[in-house]
Amino acid sequence: MSEEQTLELLIGPQHPGSGHMRLVAEMDGDVILNFEPNIGYVHRAVEKIAETKTYVQIIPLVERTSLPDTANHNLGYVLALERLLGIDAPLRAQYLRILLAEINRIHSHLYGMGIHGNMIGSTTMLMWAFGDREPFIELAQRLTGARLSYSYIIPGGVRRDLPQDFRNDALKALSYMERRLKDYDRIFVHNPVTLARLKGVGVINRIDAARIGVVGPNLRASGIAYDVRKIEPYCIYPDLDFEVVVRDEGDAHARLLVRIGEIEQSISMIRQILGKIPDGSILADRYLDLVPSRTRFEKRSSVKFPALFSGLKPSKGEAVSRVEASRGELFHYLVSDGSTHPYRFRIVTPSFKNLIAFKHALLGQKLADIPAVYGSLDYFPPEADR
Repeated sequence: MSEEQTLELLIGPQHPGSGHMRLVAEMDGDVILNFEPNIGYVHRAVEKIAETKTYVQIIPLVERTSLPDTANHNLGYVLALERLLGIDAPLRAQYLRILLAEINRIHSHLYGMGIHGNMIGSTTMLMWAFGDREPFIELAQRLTGARLSYSYIIPGGVRRDLPQDFRNDALKALSYMERRLKDYDRIFVHNPVTLARLKGVGVINRIDAARIGVVGPNLRASGIAYDVRKIEPYCIYPDLDFEVVVRDEGDAHARLLVRIGEIEQSISMIRQILGKIPDGSILADRYLDLVPSRTRFEKRSSVKFPALFSGLKPSKGEAVSRVEASRGELFHYLVSDGSTHPYRFRIVTPSFKNLIAFKHALLGQKLADIPAVYGSLDYFPPEADR
């Protein structure tokens, strides 16, 4: 086809629907012939900055790569650091870590679903999902002291124990969310407009999904049951009964259904954690001696944690961790030269891996399908621009 018959369309990065990313589309009329995402507009230099920080100062830094999913990023980094240090968190602390991670997964999926609804014109879905995140953000705040950037998971454990009456409040929030998912099904998921916009749109088949390396719900919506929590279990996931949510259609609607199914699985896991969390310490023994008082430690406000861990010097070596973050597999790599800060730090985030999906999902689609597919991929630009 000659150049005169095609048009290069630039979307973003200032466009409110582009999420601070430029999208370059080659169009034949309103049909997409080629599609290239262009990132870098919110680059945060987390990896390079981390190499100038102490190991504990990196904890709040890694959370900034994905503010809807800070707990899983916090956990992934600390697991790699603990392998360098040669320590394990007590069992109770591991239960608390996964409790927060699954609470975070629920409100991260609600965030993505709300944005997705808004992108295809359902402001009701946006308002409902963002409103329904609040009970879970409130639970996370009660547990950690912060709404979104928790820095709750530290080397050897966690910063605080369960607050009083947390279990009852959590069970109420879970029951509420289960009822709301039925409302979502009627108002949005199987709404005729939603079905018309999403079904059969942005298809990534099983073979292509495996070949291009997409991860998380986007991979599982294409029929591949790959989840790090099952493939390479960490913390207390082997003790929890849950299913990997899979769909075979590979389209935008399947990706939405997978995330809803994962909210249901997270609800089940949180109930299991609250029902069988063991008693015990929330911090490894080697660090308890550094804390003036067990009671003061649990209150958090009376201990300056950067000072507590500022002298961490892992032995020379390297370590990696893999966790299943809300958007897919999250990889951390740490290299220690024996000093108080890492020699090299590397993060491979799920949004960076899923970036390639834009081109494959949008070829041959119409211009109006771009927001529908974008929202279904739950892409978070700062997570790729780490």
